[in-house]
Amino acid sequence: MITDTFDNTSPAIINPAVNPDALVVDACILTFSYQIEQSVLQNYPCEKIGEMWFATGPTPVYKIPYQGKTFAFYKTYVGAPACVGTVEDTFALIRTNRYIVFGGAGCLNREIAHGKVMIPTQAYRDEGMSYHYAPASDYIAVKNADTVAAFMEKNGIPFIKGKTWTTDAFYRETVHNFEKHRADGCISVEMECAGLQAMCDFRGLQLYTFFTSGDLLDAPEWDTRCKAGETAGTQHDAGHFRIALELARYVAGR
Repeated sequence: MITDTFDNTSPAIINPAVNPDALVVDACILTFSYQIEQSVLQNYPCEKIGEMWFATGPTPVYKIPYQGKTFAFYKTYVGAPACVGTVEDTFALIRTNRYIVFGGAGCLNREIAHGKVMIPTQAYRDEGMSYHYAPASDYIAVKNADTVAAFMEKNGIPFIKGKTWTTDAFYRETVHNFEKHRADGCISVEMECAGLQAMCDFRGLQLYTFFTSGDLLDAPEWDTRCKAGETAGTQHDAGHFRIALELARYVAGR
């Protein structure tokens, strides 16, 4: 059973490469959006510091100086296995224990506006990655939710806190499963949070994450809540990178 997968009594056969001489940065920021990546490269003084190689090709990692701090930045992949894998591969390029991850999430409550910031407090583990990094449980606590919320409050950014449903299968978000998770207090559905939190707990890293409220499941029919090519209030909204950048500066100064 997958719930019996966690093993902390024997060593891993393959471990991520750790470079003790890697560049020290104050935090690392991850986006899932190719449009945000392009916006950052065009509007910030980015310097490429290396690449992570996968069968799909290289993933560039950049250095961004900002307000007296130095941050790493890169575009990651959708889905817990690939996203978690990129974080572990950063150990060969950078040294930090702070990771800021932001992206779009499906909304399970019609009262939550499109584009609103959602902060996960717990993640339902409907995926496989987390069971390799933490003992089995229904939920995993998103430990820095209160810190992210305090940052949003300080900066006057509207947000809502609640549980999230992390799934491997977006085409299998069935009506009954949606109703079950909504009744249990989940306000969002996405594909990475539980796996990321479990890995960060296992590796001794600090995860700071927030979502952009996107498509709506709480409707008679699935509603994308955006027009073709629209970016404002979507997962491609460059304004949410600015939030992530300021959040990185906030947690680096704590």
